[in-house]
Amino acid sequence: MAVSGSVLIVDDDPAFQSLAGRLLADCGLAVAGLAGTAGAAMTEAARLRPDAVLVDVGLPDGDGIALACELAALPWRPRILLTSSNADAAGPSEIRRSRAEGFIPKSQLPNAALDQILGARSP
Repeated sequence: MAVSGSVLIVDDDPAFQSLAGRLLADCGLAVAGLAGTAGAAMTEAARLRPDAVLVDVGLPDGDGIALACELAALPWRPRILLTSSNADAAGPSEIRRSRAEGFIPKSQLPNAALDQILGARSP
């Protein structure tokens, strides 16, 4: 049986939030909520306890890489995927530091296996 996961989208662009929501739904993942800032992301993550979080590297109130590290340290250990319109926004060292599953430029998200990256972990 396929198990869907819930994903919190963290991005300050409403158009991207909508697009990401459609991409996630197409992969069988449920959008748990939306946050436009790092501060709102931590509040929403604590409230919603999503299985995964899609995090924009460039947020208006902080660094998405630092936010990913904070999110990855939450007790239920959500999966984190970094994204950015800048294809060079996060390299291997930033990904390791953030404890994210990886980084995918926004332009490549439609072709990414989001269900495999952000879906529920196998027992």
